[in-house]
Amino acid sequence: MAVLNKIRQRSLFLIIIIALALFAFVLADLFKKGSAFTEQDQQIVATINGKDITRADFLQKVEAAQRQAGPNATNTQVMNRVWEQEVRQAIMETQFDKLGITVEKDQMRDLLKTALSNSPEFLNEAGLFDENKLNEYIANLKETTPEGYQGWVNYEKSLAANGLQQSYFNLVKAGLTGTLAEGELEHKLEGNKVDVKYVQIPYTSIPDSLVKVSKSDISSYISKNEKKYKVEASRDIKYVQFNEVASIEDENAIKADLNNLLKDKEEYNQTTKANETVLGFKNTTDNEDFVNTHSDIKFDNRFLFKSSLPVAVADSLFTLNEGDVYGPYKDNGAFKISKVVAVKQIPDSAKVRHILIPFLGSRSASPEVVQTEDQAKATADSLLAVIKSDRSKFPELVKEFSSDQGSVNNEGRYDWHPYNSMVPEFNDFEFEGKVGDLGVVKTVFGFHIIEIEGLKEKKKAIQIATIARKIEPSEATIDKIFRDASNFELALEKKDFDELAKESSFTARPVNGIKVLDENIPGVGNQRPIVRWTFEEDTKVGDVKRFNIPNGYVIAQLVAKHEAGLMSVEDASASVSPIIRSQKKAEMIKKRVSAKTLDALAKAENTTVKTAFALNMKTPTLAGAGREPLVVGAAFGLKEGQTSKLIEGSNGVYMIQVTKATPAVKLENYQAAANRVEQQKINVVSSKLFNALKEAAEIEDNRVKIQVQ
Repeated sequence: MAVLNKIRQRSLFLIIIIALALFAFVLADLFKKGSAFTEQDQQIVATINGKDITRADFLQKVEAAQRQAGPNATNTQVMNRVWEQEVRQAIMETQFDKLGITVEKDQMRDLLKTALSNSPEFLNEAGLFDENKLNEYIANLKETTPEGYQGWVNYEKSLAANGLQQSYFNLVKAGLTGTLAEGELEHKLEGNKVDVKYVQIPYTSIPDSLVKVSKSDISSYISKNEKKYKVEASRDIKYVQFNEVASIEDENAIKADLNNLLKDKEEYNQTTKANETVLGFKNTTDNEDFVNTHSDIKFDNRFLFKSSLPVAVADSLFTLNEGDVYGPYKDNGAFKISKVVAVKQIPDSAKVRHILIPFLGSRSASPEVVQTEDQAKATADSLLAVIKSDRSKFPELVKEFSSDQGSVNNEGRYDWHPYNSMVPEFNDFEFEGKVGDLGVVKTVFGFHIIEIEGLKEKKKAIQIATIARKIEPSEATIDKIFRDASNFELALEKKDFDELAKESSFTARPVNGIKVLDENIPGVGNQRPIVRWTFEEDTKVGDVKRFNIPNGYVIAQLVAKHEAGLMSVEDASASVSPIIRSQKKAEMIKKRVSAKTLDALAKAENTTVKTAFALNMKTPTLAGAGREPLVVGAAFGLKEGQTSKLIEGSNGVYMIQVTKATPAVKLENYQAAANRVEQQKINVVSSKLFNALKEAAEIEDNRVKIQVQ
């Protein structure tokens, strides 16, 4: 009972405690939900006109595009390509939805018919598109290969999207017209002419040193022209590159090793328990085995004409006799020694025809090939026998049996082609035979029935055995490069980057304006890790980091961070200063000028009065002064004989006088000019319409936040 009384006495306190506990629970739940919201945001790559592009869908498309693009395209390049496609699709879908444009069944049928009209599998006997064949193909796909059917669905979607876009563009074009009033204006802009006299006081007449452009001037100009000077977030860095390249000592060691290979040497034979002479490269007769044992590049038994030899050493190699050795010489990143193994005369080109019979496992075998190697050989031998008895049957046998689609339409023929352009076995038969020879040759593609139809004049060719050693840094050199990079990185804790680089005889290279989705660092190549590091929140200006690159290291320092917004005064100075300087020069010129006539102005400025004829508004160029739209426009605002006040132009300050005004010839009808105006409007739809829609769209780009790298 005493306990209950105490609880009653402290009920208010307990209520407060319980309330605080409940409040804490609710807050915790809210934080969890907030975390969930953040996690959800991380799954959205972009929001375009209210439409979300999810991370999963985006990455799936990037992966598919990467497979299609192959290994030469970087992931960032592919990602940006997919991004542009997604942005375009989302923007255009917004327009389609607003207008209620769709692709109906009949239109889809027409789109497919147009796209597939040249595909043989969908044509009937008359060569016309057969919709039944298409329906059968789609039904078979759906039943047998789900992946193939999904690919077809994606293809149809792509066709539909293109069709919708074309319909949209056509609607826009249909709404464009050139009125008679516009036609009349166009005619007058081209046809109204004026002749003028003028005096130009060029801005170059005032030295730049007399005109001061302050930071506040540049800042004010940027503020008045915000749209022109908006910039993305960017970073500036400087870096020193440490490349693992062979030293002079490494190269000399490689050459010394090659020279040692030339010599015979005595070696103890564990089997015979006696010393024996091991022939060197100069005296060995088993050149192929020697090369394959000691060279980084395998033996090549082809004969070579002089034109196929390395240019720098072709003359030296081609004059050698059989058994002679040349080298070491440097070629294509390696030191080499070459020995002439054989010399003979070979036709420089041949003309042949052939029939290719593939077999299971051969490189040219299609899924329909069922013959084994023995069966294919038997077929080839049978065809050879038929052709030997009647060579006129060769063309029809090509059409019936040959799988080489590159020559079937030319009766199996390969016209004149140079030595070594075919696979080795094929090449040997045609260039070592005689005109008229027939035979069966096996290659990786199958069995070939070959007839030699022509051989051109024989020329000298040599077979050379070459031992090559790639020019690579030694372990000692690699260790030294690592130490140099490490010492440089450590020394930066106490020394300035540029000063240390100069002191150490390294080159510090600046790279400015790196964007968040860039991947290329000039001089280094594809280096996304460096770009990512510069944009990490924890990376501060002045921070230094070492990066591993192919065959070396980069020590980079973050020099500056430029946030998205207006361009800084420093960055804009190069482009803005000349504009402001010209404006100030114009004010200086106008203040000092008191002349009211052309002659007085020319005399006061120690220049001459110039003339320009047949000026028009379409091409506002002033002879002797260049393009001056404001000056030419002012001329058309003057009456004949009237003199202007001072006019600020692009290249100087002007005073002009109209000496003659010739109006455009009046036309009874301005329809032709109106048609030209209409065509001009239509011509810009394809190039400018989407960009205008994109500029007006609401695009929230979160690619960086979710680190789609």
